[in-house]
Amino acid sequence: MQARILFEAAGPLTTIQDRGRTGAMRFGVPPSGPVDRLAFAAALTATGAADGWAFELSHGGCLITCHEGAIGFALCGGGFLADIDGDEPTAWRAGTLHTGQRLRIRAGSGNWAYLAFAGQHAAPRWLGSSATHASSGLGGGLIEAGSAYAFDAPRALEPRTLAPPPPSGPPDSLAVVLGPQDRHFPADAVRQLEQVRFTATSRFDRMGRVLGGPPLVPTSISMPSEPALRGCLQADGDGGLTVLLADHQTTSGYPKIATLIGPDVDRLAQMPAGHTFRFDLIDPHEALRRSRTAAAANAAWLRSLTAPRRLDERLWSSNLVDGVIDANGA
Repeated sequence: MQARILFEAAGPLTTIQDRGRTGAMRFGVPPSGPVDRLAFAAALTATGAADGWAFELSHGGCLITCHEGAIGFALCGGGFLADIDGDEPTAWRAGTLHTGQRLRIRAGSGNWAYLAFAGQHAAPRWLGSSATHASSGLGGGLIEAGSAYAFDAPRALEPRTLAPPPPSGPPDSLAVVLGPQDRHFPADAVRQLEQVRFTATSRFDRMGRVLGGPPLVPTSISMPSEPALRGCLQADGDGGLTVLLADHQTTSGYPKIATLIGPDVDRLAQMPAGHTFRFDLIDPHEALRRSRTAAAANAAWLRSLTAPRRLDERLWSSNLVDGVIDANGA
């Protein structure tokens, strides 16, 4: 049995993403993978495909028609809204798409969303992964109007609204660790990093996000290229800051004054344009503690997405027998 879907419309940054190419940086290629790793994991968990892939959506959403069969789906992240044949648009939505039905997804308060289907489809792979490097299109690939996909062994999903993830920190504060090239900045720039507010601008893509705020001008940009990592705050010669995201370059000759902790990289990527925040400068030990705390909370939340919802599902998963007796009461 198969289910077939067709993208009637797709935004310019709609791609296939899996967990990323571990170790690919040694080939000069960024790991890529989802920009918001937690929302991506939620979509896969909700569809029962924890090791699979999902469509990553940004800048406009998409319109999908189910041409054959029935297949469950889950949309997670960014406050993106989904409706089926014009019903009530809902964020963090799971359900089933039937033959002839249209699934419309529109951008929400955030910037990135993940659409997973409850079925099997072998997406193209590159360097052992289906994660798409958007600027080259290598990997699972860019999605355009007319792209069609057939899923084997499709499964239906109960219609429901999924619970959003627990907050991993204050909405107006992001944690950073100083370095790795803070030596290229004057002391005043480091003080400003912690004391002033910055703005998440509308200038972003899968490679990075430009921040608004006071310039943190480095003492020099004449430095050898050094490794670049997701979450680095990179300054150009005029002191403008860019936070590196999933498709960041592997090396950079611009100095990086600080690095966001893992959970806060995804939070920054989803901030609506114009949102202001400050950086909370912490030491590596505190960064590790906060990251572990967030990881534990997120793991518990992801487990909750698989909890049975209907009464019959709850009964099937419960032990309703705690003993056996015969007719004589023995």
